[in-house]
Amino acid sequence: MPKKSSKKSAKAAPHRSPCPVACGLDLFGDKWTLLIIRDLILGRSRFKDFIESPEGIPTNILSDRLERLRDGGLVEHIPAADGSKRLAYQLTDKGLALRPVLRALRDWGLKWEPGTKAALEVV
Repeated sequence: MPKKSSKKSAKAAPHRSPCPVACGLDLFGDKWTLLIIRDLILGRSRFKDFIESPEGIPTNILSDRLERLRDGGLVEHIPAADGSKRLAYQLTDKGLALRPVLRALRDWGLKWEPGTKAALEVV
């Protein structure tokens, strides 16, 4: 019987549990990672763009989370639109599939957390 090919990165850590919620949280279950995914959905793509977000992610954490997202297959490097030597980031199909999750978090926050507002729509 032929082996199924795995789409996981060679660097991907083994799952601590077969639970799909736990596996998802291992990839994107901290506040910084979800904010990076939000920024990517909103069209930000460069390291400097993420640094300029109002939440103020520290550069060492940003580097770590971007690497984790790449290793998990949610983000990929692409050439920068401005033609510079620096690379940009974009969500893969796997990363884009989190759009409804971000929408649900946004909607929950708008409904239940007074004073919140969505600066931009998560399309």
